[in-house]
Amino acid sequence: MNKAEMKDAILDAKDAKKLKWADIAKAAGISPEFVCSACLGMNHLEKKPADAVAKVLGLGKEVSAALQRFPKKTWTQTIPTDPLIYRWYEIVGVYGETIKEIINEKFGDGIMSAIDFSMDIQKQEDPKGDRVVVTLNGKFLPYKAW
Repeated sequence: MNKAEMKDAILDAKDAKKLKWADIAKAAGISPEFVCSACLGMNHLEKKPADAVAKVLGLGKEVSAALQRFPKKTWTQTIPTDPLIYRWYEIVGVYGETIKEIINEKFGDGIMSAIDFSMDIQKQEDPKGDRVVVTLNGKFLPYKAW
């Protein structure tokens, strides 16, 4: 089973069982954001959480094995057409240079790791319209002269 087939099987089972990513993550013992990313094929899981995901979804060993394989991270569209994903591109397009300037000013010349990284997505209720709160937490990696 390849990652695309795995993703389809997982999404179908998740919908059929009416599970939320938080339910699947709880079974796996990891964050909803990371388990979702692995289930969509963009990260891998170790054997224990992969087996737990397959079990909670009622899927077989082939799904667990696919979850354990290292991904090939590719994007098929240069600019996505899904409105929510596109807005992230818009945020980076409008604020990317600002984010870079402020990170460089506070930390020096370097990058924020997407490997030594965590993410948390929360809903903040607000009478003027609920808010999406996304926290990205990555280790700073300074550039080195060589």
